[in-house]
Amino acid sequence: MLTTINNQLEKFMPLITPTSVVIGVIFAEYFIGFSGLIPWIFAFMTFAGSLGSNYSSFKESLKHPLPLLIIFVVLHLFMPVWAWGVGHLTFSGDAEIITGLVLGMAIPTGISSLIWVTIYRGNIPLTLSIILLDTFLSPFIVPFTLSLLIGSKVEMDVLSIMNGLLWMIVLPSIAGMIVNQLTKGKAKTTLSPKLAPFSKMGLGIVVMINGATVAPFLRNIDVKLIFITLTVFFIAFTGYLLAFIIGRGFKWERETVVALTFTGGMRNISAGAVLAIAYFPPAVAVPVVIAMLFQQVLASIYGMFVERYFNRQILANGHSIQN
Repeated sequence: MLTTINNQLEKFMPLITPTSVVIGVIFAEYFIGFSGLIPWIFAFMTFAGSLGSNYSSFKESLKHPLPLLIIFVVLHLFMPVWAWGVGHLTFSGDAEIITGLVLGMAIPTGISSLIWVTIYRGNIPLTLSIILLDTFLSPFIVPFTLSLLIGSKVEMDVLSIMNGLLWMIVLPSIAGMIVNQLTKGKAKTTLSPKLAPFSKMGLGIVVMINGATVAPFLRNIDVKLIFITLTVFFIAFTGYLLAFIIGRGFKWERETVVALTFTGGMRNISAGAVLAIAYFPPAVAVPVVIAMLFQQVLASIYGMFVERYFNRQILANGHSIQN
């Protein structure tokens, strides 16, 4: 039954987060009191998502470090700087909105990218390695990136941000990997499928609570909010595109390109929203929460695009062989 529920939830992944944001905004008064549960729910989601990890797949990917290095350049150099540049062009002088745009790109890659990589038959060991390494380094990378690009323009508690990332993401990831290792992979095949649907439900709950927290900023739809939405969409769209183009530029096989596209485009956006709401002025969270509206939708669009692209490549190669 749990497997059936999980399969149904996977089909609705593009709709879960935007729908949850809308529900959270509309029924904000009912969800706002549960914000204290977010770190615990998120830690559970991270633990459940890490049960497929093990030392061997991690070590195997380290033998071919170039894709890992490239995706880290995309995730933590190009995209945060790109978001900072676009932010200054579109919202010059608005330090809080610019901070939100940068934070949305500075946070680690999304654990849910593994779902999409699995659906589109990408390189799962590489994806797990990117997620794990990015997760482990996030307490250092995220505050450093924000300090470098934002500096003192917006007040932030670097140590608290590092502590939040440690407890919500790093330690649960290590725990999931250890459990899978100690059970010799049985956790991946037995426990992980049982927890998967609850993890997706947890994602919806976290997004609803985050949506409720920033409801005052999202209820009044004005020109600025529409412009923020278009800007966030544009930045997120280019993240997927850049990762795909780089993968094809290096002429890597389909599996690696799929892994790079999703890990390069997706972000642990729920974690970003939690950080924004907990450690920054409320307006900083607006671009991050808005990103929840279409991150999964963009993943779905790029999944279909990648599938059609490689199917055409196969047809083109078959045609050239026949000739």
